[in-house]
Amino acid sequence: MELSKRYQPADVEAKNYRLWEEGKYFRTSTGVVGKVPFSIVIPPPNVTGRLHMGHALNNTLQDVVIRYQRMKGSAACWFPGTDHAGIATQNVVEKMLAREGTDRHALGREAFVARVWDWKAKYGSEIIEQLKALGCSCDWSRLRFTLDDGLSAAVREVFVRLYNEGLIYRGEYLTNWCPRCGTALSDLEVDHRDVQGALYYIRYPLEAGGSLTIATTRPETMLGDTAVAVHPQDERFAGLVGAAAMLPLLGRRLPIVATESVDPAFGTGALKVTPAHDPVDFEIGKTHGLESINILSPDGTLNANAGPFEGMGRDAARKAVVDRLQEEGFLEKVVPYGHAVGHCDRCDTPVEPLLSTQWFVRMKPLAQKALEAVKDGRIQFVPDRWTKLYNDWLENIRDWCISRQLWWGHRIPVWYGPDGCEFVARTEGDAASAAQAHYGRTVELRQDDDVLDTWFSSWLWPFSVMGWPEDTGDLRTFFPTSFLLTGFDILFFWVSRMVMASLHFLGDVPFRTVYITPLFVDDKGQKMSKSKGNSVDPIDLIGEYGADALRLAMAHTTGKGRTVRMPWSDLAEGRNFLNKLWNMSRFVLMNLGDDRPPLPGHVTELEDRFVLSRLSETIETVTKHLEEYSFHLAAEALYDFTWRDVCDWYVEMAKPRLTSGDAAARGVLYYVLRETTKLLHPLVPFITEEIWQVLGERPASVCVASFPAPRPELRDKEAEDHVSILRNVALGVRSLRAEHNVPAGAKTNPITRVDDPAHVAVLEGKRAFLCASTGSETWQFVHSPLAVDAPEGAARFVFAGGEDIVPLAEHIDVEAEKARLLRELEEAVGELARAEAKLANEQFLERAPEDVVTKERGKADEFRGKRDRLKASLQSLGR
Repeated sequence: MELSKRYQPADVEAKNYRLWEEGKYFRTSTGVVGKVPFSIVIPPPNVTGRLHMGHALNNTLQDVVIRYQRMKGSAACWFPGTDHAGIATQNVVEKMLAREGTDRHALGREAFVARVWDWKAKYGSEIIEQLKALGCSCDWSRLRFTLDDGLSAAVREVFVRLYNEGLIYRGEYLTNWCPRCGTALSDLEVDHRDVQGALYYIRYPLEAGGSLTIATTRPETMLGDTAVAVHPQDERFAGLVGAAAMLPLLGRRLPIVATESVDPAFGTGALKVTPAHDPVDFEIGKTHGLESINILSPDGTLNANAGPFEGMGRDAARKAVVDRLQEEGFLEKVVPYGHAVGHCDRCDTPVEPLLSTQWFVRMKPLAQKALEAVKDGRIQFVPDRWTKLYNDWLENIRDWCISRQLWWGHRIPVWYGPDGCEFVARTEGDAASAAQAHYGRTVELRQDDDVLDTWFSSWLWPFSVMGWPEDTGDLRTFFPTSFLLTGFDILFFWVSRMVMASLHFLGDVPFRTVYITPLFVDDKGQKMSKSKGNSVDPIDLIGEYGADALRLAMAHTTGKGRTVRMPWSDLAEGRNFLNKLWNMSRFVLMNLGDDRPPLPGHVTELEDRFVLSRLSETIETVTKHLEEYSFHLAAEALYDFTWRDVCDWYVEMAKPRLTSGDAAARGVLYYVLRETTKLLHPLVPFITEEIWQVLGERPASVCVASFPAPRPELRDKEAEDHVSILRNVALGVRSLRAEHNVPAGAKTNPITRVDDPAHVAVLEGKRAFLCASTGSETWQFVHSPLAVDAPEGAARFVFAGGEDIVPLAEHIDVEAEKARLLRELEEAVGELARAEAKLANEQFLERAPEDVVTKERGKADEFRGKRDRLKASLQSLGR
């Protein structure tokens, strides 16, 4: 085998993934002697989904971790799976039915659910194939689905246990209702965002005469008012508490009550109380025994309680109510007003607080242990800043509404007898037995129509995928898991709930470390989504750049805060890096042919000592960063070593020896390529596997090779220091040639002064290399602790430990070059002044979007650096 002339990702990715699958390299057995278990459960993507940038980031990093652990010798197991995604999947199939001219109600529940299963069988594996395209090394023999029989049994077991413990209850409460999806939503499924609305000031007649003006953003909900509330210490209304007002339009009597829930500074200080349609009003209603009048139907239209407005949609009803208030003299004024409105996170419909009967989990009893697990260090967040947010949410947790008015999902395991008596059971047969014991005869039972919130199965994921409630080998070996990686947007939805469930049912935390990734946003700082049209498809990126380049870019995005923008430059740099690695590998193989020489027992040449020392240090550095989940730092260390140390310096310095067949150079070069291939594998698995196959090394795949270990005996600080001087000297001359536009073919004659006399010998020994790599003809090396005089028309470059002086008079028009530099300096100073003036403008800083301010700061830094470089260049030419 040999490497093709150019690296073509499409030629190696699918081929090498087949090699991994056919070799069963990702499978892990339980009870492996001598290996430490390391397990991860994948955050299950929705079965409806396609890979998005969040998936690309999260799954790349998980794969880096699991590949590293596998090579490290751990019994590494990555449990994969997909989520049934109740609302999302039902919506997809309902849209499909609509195109066919029918709907779920025409089909009936059983037939509709069968259609969803058919859809899942046809399309549900798409995202799995996309994860494979990314290189994810999951143990696919353990693939699970949240509606699998085993996971469904776990869901029913948990429901029954929590019900029997008094932690699950059914009650009529105010819930978030999505009229479009036709179901209740938990608080976490509602996105609150500011909208521009209005405050409507409405006169409520007082029963004893006069009126009371009340401000509201929702005039249509006044049709459900059952009281008026004021603050007990608000002297403006002291004489009205205990009196009554009359509801405009409908004439309902409204008692006036006092409660500290009222904000005296809002509106007029008086509050209309609508217990069936506002969370604050609901609590006021419970305290004061007020009637709750629901004016909304499940589809968002007004019902019979709305009187003459029955059947209207919410927006139409608002306009009609305002028009009637205006006509009858009740509307005092309308004032523009911005306020937050909750929207369904699935379909973006404004949600309604709606009084309905739902199932809930009491969360406070579960939350305390979850708080303690983080406080005592059993679970650690990376970065640590997420710990406070986790604690704050758990300390203020509310009960979880777990019932959904859908047909696709885990049906609530509750059956009702003829008189409404509840029978909570793991199976219908158990419910029938309990009912027979209760009634003394066989009766017909009706199962609850609702299904459980999708997250009710997801919070059991770390142990249900391992076979719980059965006692399985997977549970004994891999639970608790070692590591969880996920986005901060589901810290509450999922992470905290998994902690609560695992502690409650297994008595242990579900994972030891939680790594929270940043969130991808567009150039305006908005979260990426298909609905906004600002999302990027990772599969398209794989097609353009290759999976390994995408993986490198994902690693580089970490360590940059809560949000990150698309790393376009990192993608291009990643592709360039892979081409560099490919070409370097081809160079090595072309020089070695079929020979695979051993590493010499003792090396003496400077470049050999240098590259082996840097390799050992890089192994140590990368290992440290991978252990600490500092993915960006690991990627930077690998990039720097491979491109800078190996390709740019070692290979170039060793070329003459390689050409002459030097055995030591050949052995060192092969050793470095082999160890670098292993070192890079967790980050860029496809290209490294291809190189490994051509090397013909053992084991048969690099993914199960041993991760390199540092070799302290190869560390050589002196060699690194000497090559550092060589590098500074060469880069200085190259920089001066580029800055002053010296023609490519011109031969310069540099003078280099160094502080350390030992460095003169080093430079003398590599004179030929320095001349060849900088386009120089002769080179003078001088030891002096002081700066030396430069010939007229020479440019100077100062570096740590010395300086380069390059006479330029015979290669360029020095005066013309000075004039050019002065023009560029004047332009840079002007641009810098403009940028700094903007940044000094308080109004600009306050009003401009954050990304615009950041861009302006970047411009200022760019022109400041350019100004300093131009000044240095002019100074070096003797101005």
